[in-house]
Amino acid sequence: MSTTTTPSTATPTTTDAAGHLRGAFGGNLHLPGDERYDAERLAWNRALDPRPAIVAEAAHVRDVRAAVMTAREHGLPFAVQATGHGTHVPADGGLLLKTSRLAAVHVDPGRRTARAEPGALWSDVIAAAAPYGLAPLSGTPAIGVTGYTLGGGTGWLSRLHGYAADNLLRAELVTAGGETVTAGPGEHPELFWALRGGGGNFGVVTALEFRLHPVAEVYAGMTLHSVDRAAATLARYREWAPGEPDESNTSVILMRTPGPDGWALAVRACHAGPAEEGRRLLAPLLEAAGPVTTGGFATMTFGEAATAFGGPAPEPMAVRQHLELLHQVPDDAIETILAATGSPIAAVELRHWGGAMARPAPDAGPVGHRDVPYSVIATAIPGGSGEPALSCLRDLAAGLRPHATGGSFLNFLTDPARTRDAYTVADHERLTEVKRAWDPGNLFGRTHNIPPT
Repeated sequence: MSTTTTPSTATPTTTDAAGHLRGAFGGNLHLPGDERYDAERLAWNRALDPRPAIVAEAAHVRDVRAAVMTAREHGLPFAVQATGHGTHVPADGGLLLKTSRLAAVHVDPGRRTARAEPGALWSDVIAAAAPYGLAPLSGTPAIGVTGYTLGGGTGWLSRLHGYAADNLLRAELVTAGGETVTAGPGEHPELFWALRGGGGNFGVVTALEFRLHPVAEVYAGMTLHSVDRAAATLARYREWAPGEPDESNTSVILMRTPGPDGWALAVRACHAGPAEEGRRLLAPLLEAAGPVTTGGFATMTFGEAATAFGGPAPEPMAVRQHLELLHQVPDDAIETILAATGSPIAAVELRHWGGAMARPAPDAGPVGHRDVPYSVIATAIPGGSGEPALSCLRDLAAGLRPHATGGSFLNFLTDPARTRDAYTVADHERLTEVKRAWDPGNLFGRTHNIPPT
């Protein structure tokens, strides 16, 4: 018996589509009014309240093709979701395909590669690779592999080994025409280029194969300090960061904390090298940050570091982020960052990019703006009406704008209207050509969309 309060929005088109899909689909279907519909329609990011006409949980790869063909033949909007961390466009009135049950991971230690199905999380890959002393170019463990990689993917080893997209070897996917294809350097090279940073615009990925790297242990952690030292630490960071080696990934964060102070300064780092080297490297930064109130750095496995940075998998919540890219971090930009401590924003991070990310191979994908060394990423968790936090997010963006490049990065972009900003002009034009070739009807448009025209 249904327990949901969502009214049925069935139309002859969606009723016919659901009937057609049931005959070819091995997984569960959920329609408005069904008991599991409300639970299954939601993404992890509760900033959206999607109302798809059909929610289809794929149980086999062949279900992916059945869902694609059903949406195409019945003219339904179509969207794909694994965890929903990167869902920013609702599939209202359409067919939402969920791939979270397709989560197998296979590691080939001899080739130092992994193959992951579309529902796999980075925690699955990290665990499978760890016994061999290998590590992926992963993000937060609770994040899905596929969306992260297709969006570029920057993680704690990216200054050493590049973006996750740079480490992609091949992809299997179902196209808008229902064809199952493999894209790689020697197979559909233009499609392969587009997949390495172009998002989910070109098909539904059913498997990715990517490189792993020999990283058994890292020197990593995070320390918290008095927010009173934030100005001095941010100024030191902009001087210190250009000299850090590729083995080091770092950021400085102003973050809300429980307790009377309300805010703390955090220094976060992952160094893929000896502890002594890491300690010496971080010393000038930690000197500026002052006494440690909690936390620390230690030698640990890569998996332990990833878990420490990501923490326990957070419960679903409404999250908005804003990212700006900067060539320099002038005093005015630091003042804008510091002003966040008087706002309802949850955190503001200054991050140094560069390294291998700024040295792409000649055939690298369209991950944009590789020459920009800094980002400021602000996170708001709207509560109630959410407007005060979102207003402060807009104010911070306005304060940074005179110093920003205007570019963005797809994985951190929560505003679909800014999709074009994630790419160079030349790459966006080339992506449009690939989109026109593989999805001229824009079936896969419920995402950070690159229109075919």
